[in-house]
Amino acid sequence: MATDIFLLNISGQDKPGLTSGLTSVLAEYDAKILDIGQANIHDTLSLGMMFEIKSGKKSAAVLKDLLFKAYELGITAKFTPISLDDYEHWVSMQGKDRYIITILGEKLAAEQISEVTKVISEKGLNIDSIKRLTGRTSLVKTEEYPRASIQLSIRGKLTNKSEFTTRFMDISKELDVDIAFQEDTMFRRNRRLVCFDMDSTLIQTEVIDELAERAGVGEEVKAITESAMQGEIDFNESFKKRMKLLKGLSESVLKDVAENLPITKGAKRLIDTLHYYGYKTAILSGGFTYFGHYLQEKLDIDFVYANQLEIVDGALTGGYVGDIVDGNKKAEYLKRLASNMGIDIGQTIAVGDGANDLQMLNLAGLGIAFHAKPKVKDNAQNSISSIGLDGVLYLLGYHDRHIDLMK
Repeated sequence: MATDIFLLNISGQDKPGLTSGLTSVLAEYDAKILDIGQANIHDTLSLGMMFEIKSGKKSAAVLKDLLFKAYELGITAKFTPISLDDYEHWVSMQGKDRYIITILGEKLAAEQISEVTKVISEKGLNIDSIKRLTGRTSLVKTEEYPRASIQLSIRGKLTNKSEFTTRFMDISKELDVDIAFQEDTMFRRNRRLVCFDMDSTLIQTEVIDELAERAGVGEEVKAITESAMQGEIDFNESFKKRMKLLKGLSESVLKDVAENLPITKGAKRLIDTLHYYGYKTAILSGGFTYFGHYLQEKLDIDFVYANQLEIVDGALTGGYVGDIVDGNKKAEYLKRLASNMGIDIGQTIAVGDGANDLQMLNLAGLGIAFHAKPKVKDNAQNSISSIGLDGVLYLLGYHDRHIDLMK
């Protein structure tokens, strides 16, 4: 039986009953819907339907009736005939590799989106869909916490992923925007565990530096901390040096520091949302369990792995108990948690800022360098530097309306 294939494009003011009215016409002629998609911007509808229908009188009649229905509904209808060869080529494209690109920033400008989509086009990839993940922005009211994100779903054969992501990194630096690139696999849709570094990630300070200030060795310890985070000296060596400088500090200081920890913007929103949707969360830190457990209670974190301070007679000895939690240990704990939960490592997410986080960032299914040092950003899978910690939710594909369900 000979059939015709048409692409119907509808545009106009959105109103209830449009899709129902058009599909009821198609149903009268036993048309088969091959594809359908819809977008709505500022109450203006863009609807596409590809359908197959028996050639001849039915084919001509259905077009006429669809035009009449469109006129009746006050919308514009356009038909494009599709050849069988073009349709089959389009079908064959569905087996191509799929990727997700997320663009993040306080605000998004046309130039930023233009540069990203230019790279996609140059690589011969096709954009299947573009979706806004953040809520609508007022032009009158000042946003206390401005943020914008869009998600692009793309497909095609990518021969050199490293070159592709390097281009995005360059755009990110030039135009002050975050661009995350992920393969669209089943693991991306089924992630279950999120692990965080603590210092300069969940909190906006380095705890050991805070303790050093109170011990009167602030500048000396800060210099060692910075050198370690930049990857200039071995973490274990730096840890031991800094610990010795804290010898004699009163245990009472710990409580005061803990109660004044500056929680990173977006952290509570992120963790509340993760728990709402069934994720487990963990702190994997080169910092200290005392502060990790404080945050565990405050933010409702599931697991904490960090260094334990040695305290004798109410004062720090300058030593520690157990193994040092360095980059190797963080990666080890990530693998152990995934194994204990019975999930694949591809279902995990790691977030951190320092050189000692790189191993877990590159081991996790999704590794995110958060407001990180240059060396870390250059070597991590993805990074967020433009907005708060809840930017992680947009990399997971959540829209603000999914997050606001908890309110």
